[in-house]
Amino acid sequence: MKLIISCLIASIFFFNVTQAKEPGAFSHSKQMIVVTTDSWDSPQGMLRRYERERPGNPWQPVGQPIPVMVGKAGLGWGTGLLAPPRESSDPVKKEGDGKAPAGVFRLSKAFGYAPQEQSGWKMPYVSLTPTIECVDDEKSKFYNTLVDTTSVSADWGSHENEKMRRDDDLYRWGILVDHNANPPVAGGGSCIFMHIWRGPGQPTVGCTAMEQADLESLLGWLDPKRKPLLVQLPVAQYQKLRHRWNLPQDGKIGGPGAASDTTMQSRPKSVSNN
Repeated sequence: MKLIISCLIASIFFFNVTQAKEPGAFSHSKQMIVVTTDSWDSPQGMLRRYERERPGNPWQPVGQPIPVMVGKAGLGWGTGLLAPPRESSDPVKKEGDGKAPAGVFRLSKAFGYAPQEQSGWKMPYVSLTPTIECVDDEKSKFYNTLVDTTSVSADWGSHENEKMRRDDDLYRWGILVDHNANPPVAGGGSCIFMHIWRGPGQPTVGCTAMEQADLESLLGWLDPKRKPLLVQLPVAQYQKLRHRWNLPQDGKIGGPGAASDTTMQSRPKSVSNN
């Protein structure tokens, strides 16, 4: 009996110590998406999923890695849940720079062209109509928010915002990444999503894109009750921060070719509108 009690006390102590080491941004999260790239400038990356039974527990991998494309100019530190440990030479995400944001971000909503989300999906869902736009005008009070233009007083003049109901399939399904939010800072970057890609080797202008089937699988897995987070970093920065931020200790992250796919590298890198 004494041995059982001692083991129980040791387990509780270990759990509390692990929780104490964990940044507050992770204190309630039980789902994590990790996107890594080979360098700050690389537009190609790899997405991995992790989950755990309770905060403080080790992260466990889920499924297979997913090839993704990020910004045509790679990554730059964004504004998320944790202050970036930025070095003087590190790039910083700005409006229109073609970089996807690096850091830790909440995933708040799903969106798509369909009136309703697919059966079994749990994320709050926004059905995209032709009047829904994402405001990327830095001077607007609606900067970096989704708005229905029929229900707000437009303050962006002749500026053309991002129309969410596109003529292609890129936003047929998507996930809103809470970058530069609460409150948005003008010029810090706007309208960051995870969405369907144009194809392998074709980067975005700041979003994270993948095959439609992979995105649908991701949306079927995400659960708002588990407080899902996106961690997006170059491999070198991930390795530096994995102990400090208690990130998944996955030996596959940082191995040879771990952040990108060689079949993607051999294809031409055309630039999409998103």
